[in-house]
Amino acid sequence: MELSITTPALLFPAISLLMLAYTNRFLALASLIRNLHDKYKKDPNQKHIIQQIRNLRTRIRLIRSMQALGVLSFLFCVVCMYCIFRNWNDASYLIFAISVAAFMASLLFSLLEISLSTKALELELSDLEKETRVNFFTNILGTKDNKDQGE
Repeated sequence: MELSITTPALLFPAISLLMLAYTNRFLALASLIRNLHDKYKKDPNQKHIIQQIRNLRTRIRLIRSMQALGVLSFLFCVVCMYCIFRNWNDASYLIFAISVAAFMASLLFSLLEISLSTKALELELSDLEKETRVNFFTNILGTKDNKDQGE
């Protein structure tokens, strides 16, 4: 396979968009952390807030790792382009492989962070589920229990 200067350049828009998405997730989490911190200061006995804060701390660390790996991927793309420009073919292949690996690792961390995000939402909804006693399958199938509740 021939590695031209346009090959690593193709990753530029993907990495840029990914970094934008990561930054948006970070800003949303920062706002949520500030709100939960205020709630915790008002009433420190709420257990679900402590669990959410622990979850958010882990997610913030994951986002930091996602962003760092994204920046490394971007940096290695630029270094790869320089190596291609200098005709250092062996180095350019290796550096491009490192760039793609960092990009993949960033995406894997993103998948893990999304998984933790859904767990946080499930924790938030757990209080409501105790009150309604309706599960996922009864909502979809429209069973007798749903009809009895007026749905």
